[in-house]
Amino acid sequence: MKQLHVLISAFSCLLCLVVVDSITHPRDVEALKNLKRSIERKSITMGSCLSSWDFSVDPCDHIFSARFTCGIRCDFSLAGLSRVTEIALDSAGYSGELTNITWLLPYLHTLDLSGNSLSGSLPESLSNLIRLRQLSLSRNSFSLSIPTSIGSLPYLEELYLDDNKLSGSIPPSLNKLSHLKNFAIQQNQLSGEFPFLGSLSNLNSLDASNNNISSIGTNPLSLPISLISFSMRNNSLKGEMPRQFLHMRYLEVLDLSYNELVGAITGEIFEHPSLQQLSFSHNQFSAVISPSGNVRRGRKMVAVDLSYNKINGLLPKFLAELPNLSALSLEHNRFTGMIPSGYAFKVRTASLQRLLLGGNYLFGPIPDPLKRVEPGSAKVSLVDNCLYTCPDTFFFCQGGEQKSLIQCKSLRHTIP
Repeated sequence: MKQLHVLISAFSCLLCLVVVDSITHPRDVEALKNLKRSIERKSITMGSCLSSWDFSVDPCDHIFSARFTCGIRCDFSLAGLSRVTEIALDSAGYSGELTNITWLLPYLHTLDLSGNSLSGSLPESLSNLIRLRQLSLSRNSFSLSIPTSIGSLPYLEELYLDDNKLSGSIPPSLNKLSHLKNFAIQQNQLSGEFPFLGSLSNLNSLDASNNNISSIGTNPLSLPISLISFSMRNNSLKGEMPRQFLHMRYLEVLDLSYNELVGAITGEIFEHPSLQQLSFSHNQFSAVISPSGNVRRGRKMVAVDLSYNKINGLLPKFLAELPNLSALSLEHNRFTGMIPSGYAFKVRTASLQRLLLGGNYLFGPIPDPLKRVEPGSAKVSLVDNCLYTCPDTFFFCQGGEQKSLIQCKSLRHTIP
C-alpha cells in the first residue's frame, strides 16, 4: 500500500510538471487576445486561423488537447512557462487596425501577417518585440509613415513592408538594424531622399521599387557594400548615374529602370566583377562611355537592358566583348551607324540569345553572320531602323517596318 501511495504521488507530481510546462505565460495570452480583438469579426471566416483562437484551451498546448491554436508557435522559457515565439497568420483577408496593440511578446521572433487587408498606421509599439527576427506585413493596406521605432529592433533580419500604402520618407533609424539581411518596401508611396544605410553590413537584398523616391544621396558609401540585389525601379530618381554601386563587390542584380536619370552611363559599371543583371531602361541617358580598362572584368554580366533612353552615337562594340552576355536590349534609343560584326558573331555562335536593336537609326548592310542565324535559335529584332536591306525574309526584320527616309535624315548630323 505504501509503495502504491508513493507511485501515485510520483505520478501526480509528474503530471503537475507537465501541466505547468504546458501553460502559456498570461501576458502572452493577453497579447494574443488583443491581436484578435483588433481584427474585425466579420473578416474572421470559418476555417481561418483566427477562428481557432477561442482561448478555451491553452494556446500553446498542442499535446494534451484535440484542438490547437493555428498560426502560432511556442517554446518553453527558463521559467518553465510556454512563450509565444512565432505568429504567422494565414492570408484569409483579415481586416482591422493594429494601432492600439502594445505587442508585449518579448520572446516573439517571427511576426507574419502578410496577404491580408489590415489598415491604419503601423504602431510604434512594434519596438516592444525585442527578439524579433522577421517582420512581414506585406500585401496589406497599412498607411502613413514607417515608424522610427522599427530601427530599435536589435535582432531583426528580415523586414517586409512591401505592397502597402506607406508614405513619407524612410526613417534614418533603420540604419541601426545591424543584423538586417532582406529589406522590401516596394509598391508603396514613399518619397524623399533614400536614407544612409551604409552601416547595414549584413544586408543582401533591398527592393524599393514602385515608390516616389527622388534621390539615393551623394555619399558614395550611403548603401552597404554587402548588397547582392538592389532595385529602385519606377521611382523619381534624378541626376546622373549613382556611383554607390561601384563599391559593392558582391552586387549581382541592379535595376534602376523607369526613373529620370540623365547624362552618361560610365564604363566602370561594365567592369564590375560580380554584376550579372543590369537594367537602366526607361531613363533619359544620352551616352554610354566605353570602359577604360579590361571589359572582361565584367565576365559575370549576363543581361544588359539600356532600352528606352536617348543614347546617341554608335553601338558600343565593347558590349559584344562581355564573355557571358546572353541578353542585350538597346532598342528605342538614338544609335546610328552600322551593326558591329561582334554582335552578329555572338548571336551566330548562340552565345547571345536575345538582341533587341529596334527603334534606332541604324543603317548599312546586315552582317553576314546574322543572316545565317536560324529562326527560333535566338530572339533578334532590327525593326524601326534605317536598314533598307532588311526584308521580311529575315525573321529579325519581321514585326515592323523601317523608318522613312525623312525620319532617317533627321538624325543625319549625328551619323559619322
